Amino acid sequence: MSNIHELSFLKEKIQELKNDGVYRKLPILEGANESEVILNGKSVINLSSNNYLGFANHPRLKQAAIDAVNKYGVGSGAVRTIVGNMDIHEELETLLAEFKREEGVMVYQSGFNCNAGTIQAVTEKGDLIISDELNHASIIDGARLSRADKTVYKHSDMNHLEAVLKEKRDNYRNVLIITDGVFSMDGDIAPLPDIVNLAEKYNAMTYVDDAHGSGVLGESGRGTVDHFGLHGRVDFTIGTLSKAIGVVGGYVAGSETMRDWLSHRGRPLLFSTSLPPAAVGAIMEAVRLLMSTTEYTDRLWDNAKYFKAKMSELGFNIGNSQTPITPVIIGEESKTMEFSRKLFENGVFVSGIVFPTVPKGTGRCRVMVTAGHTKEQLDRAVEIFRKVGKEMNLI
Repeated sequence: MSNIHELSFLKEKIQELKNDGVYRKLPILEGANESEVILNGKSVINLSSNNYLGFANHPRLKQAAIDAVNKYGVGSGAVRTIVGNMDIHEELETLLAEFKREEGVMVYQSGFNCNAGTIQAVTEKGDLIISDELNHASIIDGARLSRADKTVYKHSDMNHLEAVLKEKRDNYRNVLIITDGVFSMDGDIAPLPDIVNLAEKYNAMTYVDDAHGSGVLGESGRGTVDHFGLHGRVDFTIGTLSKAIGVVGGYVAGSETMRDWLSHRGRPLLFSTSLPPAAVGAIMEAVRLLMSTTEYTDRLWDNAKYFKAKMSELGFNIGNSQTPITPVIIGEESKTMEFSRKLFENGVFVSGIVFPTVPKGTGRCRVMVTAGHTKEQLDRAVEIFRKVGKEMNLI
């Protein structure tokens, strides 16, 4: 008699991962997420973190977190609609709205939560969601939770987007066009001005997930909307507080109407405890830092350009990235994972990214250069890329 509790169907799937050479164990980080770290017991240059500005271990953010814990405790103790809405949550939203140059902001517990909670709250049966084919998994899941109809347009293809709008717009009450601001696997920027123009032409709303644009693009990291000067023309701008800002959480910026509605219908807000005070205190310090100086974003871009130029010189395929995200495209899945493994053995951590995260045959090691890296660290990393690339006949 078979024992259902052995989960043999999952064991078989795990074996398939092993056979395909894509099975992995979670890496274990000892200490803070810095530009050089101890990972799985080995000292390596860290080129895989979303900690773009080096804020995750910044002394001012740490102190702000400690101060918030001393005043407010470690947890908020409830959802925001009951008794978990502290004055610092409200203060954070006011600060973020000012930073983003928008009327209102609603903060969520994560960027993933943001998409899961917002898309289904602002669309319903009789509406249409039009989504870029390379949008983040959380957008795909968020759209699935909505009862609206869904369709996909080819990546950043404005002719295709317009064809979809032409064909379908009149059949629906509301239409929501969703795009990433910066695409996380290739580092390219969405053609936002064109998307907004089409949205306005066809009376549709625009929704931008700016997880990788927050703290990176625009004045002092105000994001893709600021980068293109589209304030007031993008209805929903999603930002993360866990990448460049260095803490945890997400938010949606837009109109006061949007904020008011989400406070009644954003499910993560209604059914999940609000952000802990330590996170809120640290986030506010990060935003204030960005509002006071461009030094962090300047250093990030300087490092990114420096690294890309060196990798191009060596002959690596670094795709069409327009941001600090630098994909080193290898192609074949198992070769990509082997490249990542050998880099690690030589002192550089860059995670290999393969199908289903990216299309089959486009496996890549996604390099995340940060403001925290020194030129000396980047030089050492490039030398290790060169050595391993030569050994594997990749360059």
